[in-house]
Amino acid sequence: MTRTQRTRAFSVRPMDPSPGRKDGRSDPELVHEWVTHPRSAFWMMGDARLEDIEREYTAIAAHPHHDAFIGLHDGRPVFLMERYDPTEVELKGLYEAEPGDVGMHFLVAPPETPVHGFTLAVITTVMETLFDDPGVRRVVVEPDVTNSAVQALNKAVGFEVIREITKPEKQALLSACTREQFEAATTGAER
Repeated sequence: MTRTQRTRAFSVRPMDPSPGRKDGRSDPELVHEWVTHPRSAFWMMGDARLEDIEREYTAIAAHPHHDAFIGLHDGRPVFLMERYDPTEVELKGLYEAEPGDVGMHFLVAPPETPVHGFTLAVITTVMETLFDDPGVRRVVVEPDVTNSAVQALNKAVGFEVIREITKPEKQALLSACTREQFEAATTGAER
């Protein structure tokens, strides 16, 4: 699948933190299912109740420096993406910020049937979405030091580890990826 084909299959929309919908599951219900799944242990929300998710994402929606999005594949919700200002959220005071930095989290819904390369296509879509903003020069992330799967994905799209940092909830690998690093890692790649 080429990058262009992958982009057409994926889309991203703002998460609606409102509880309950008449046309199917609400976004908080979807996210609750995803973050409480055993595969999502690094989100540290395994014991969260639906009300906790509604409260968390209502707060994110109201926050001036944090946004949440639902990612779709062929119109079906399949991933969660968060974008944040790392000088105000998550990494405030923990690293040397540069102009144009944006922070990111992403979570792929537990698959019914795993598809080889799907998670790489998701993180590529997330990065393309972030870099669609011309003001973004670099994406920073802070995965758990023991999360080798996401570290491998990060490396595949151009992230480089800066250093280990201590956050209140975990030991993390502060990593960054410039627009140029992302393009070099993904241009022309068949995934």
